[in-house]
Amino acid sequence: MIPLHRPIYQKKEQEYIKSAMEFKTGQTSFCALCENWLTDYMKIPGMMTTSCSTALDLAAALLHAKPGDEVIMPSFTFSSTANAFVRQGLVPVFVDARKDTMNLDEKKIEAAITKRTMAIVPVHYAGVACEMDMIQQIAEQYHLSIIEDAAQGLGAYYKGKPLGSFGEFSGVSFHETKNFSMGEGGALFVKDTQRFIEAEIMADCGTDRKKVRRKETLEYTWIEKGASCVPSDISCMFLYPQLYMADEITSNRLATWEFYHNELTDLAKQERIVLPIVPKECNHNGHIFAVRLQDKEERNAMMHYLNEKGIMAAYHYIPLHSAKAGRVYGRFHGEDEVTTSESERLLRLPLYYGITAEEREQVVEAIRAWCIKK
Repeated sequence: MIPLHRPIYQKKEQEYIKSAMEFKTGQTSFCALCENWLTDYMKIPGMMTTSCSTALDLAAALLHAKPGDEVIMPSFTFSSTANAFVRQGLVPVFVDARKDTMNLDEKKIEAAITKRTMAIVPVHYAGVACEMDMIQQIAEQYHLSIIEDAAQGLGAYYKGKPLGSFGEFSGVSFHETKNFSMGEGGALFVKDTQRFIEAEIMADCGTDRKKVRRKETLEYTWIEKGASCVPSDISCMFLYPQLYMADEITSNRLATWEFYHNELTDLAKQERIVLPIVPKECNHNGHIFAVRLQDKEERNAMMHYLNEKGIMAAYHYIPLHSAKAGRVYGRFHGEDEVTTSESERLLRLPLYYGITAEEREQVVEAIRAWCIKK
């Protein structure tokens, strides 16, 4: 079976596991090493969290919003994007997607703004950037915060700037399905220094314990409401070597993405499939390669065919506004012209670091065979 994704494993982890198990007070932890790398990369203070969902939870709490306040986000995203704000009593206002990238349609944002709107939550689907210039312009005009869901975005750029570095807050993911993985984990980035300190306190059971770790004080105390949001050092140990080979990992994934794109272009010209589109101002990270079929029935038929051939393929996201919880906790603004119809056509292909030439050729040949058979 060719899997949809495969977590990265390097031999270096075994050495680091031993080092983490022998950790002595006073040494730099792997958590801190990861945070240092991410902060240097993003040029914004970053802190490790137990997941990207946790990072978004913290960002939502840092808004200090009132129940009933609203945030604008796409419906084509994972439930974590909405859950973070629903738990704080906010209302997700879903808007339609762009047909080319399946990202939040920046042209639909302004009409969805009300007196209760607190923030815009762009989600960079497949590591392809949202149109951040216009989103930032709208946020500035209406005095709104931007909270980037860059779960899939590490290693990708918009006009040369890393995804996750545009908003007041942003979260990235290190789930096992992502380009860089620690099994389950994430990171939160906060531009404002005081809010970052507040986030540290909230994430460490409401205490200022990090002051002790930084040797700024000899004792810590309970400051405010908080939770345990800091990942284990052993989990961070697994991630750390991947960060230092980030360029190699991204290049490898991009090579597979380009292979699929080149090899399937003929089918796209014949209008058998639709290939992904990356706007010229975006440098993506090869996170997802998804083709689109004529409709849901055709998508499912190809998916089942590939699975029968030992190739894992999958769709991505049932729109949140049509889900049970989405109908209860949120609302859709405007017309659903793209989100549902395009999401039902989408099929993801296997893409991971280290996929072999033989494996990816097998994927392409199976797609060709299905198109001929049909």
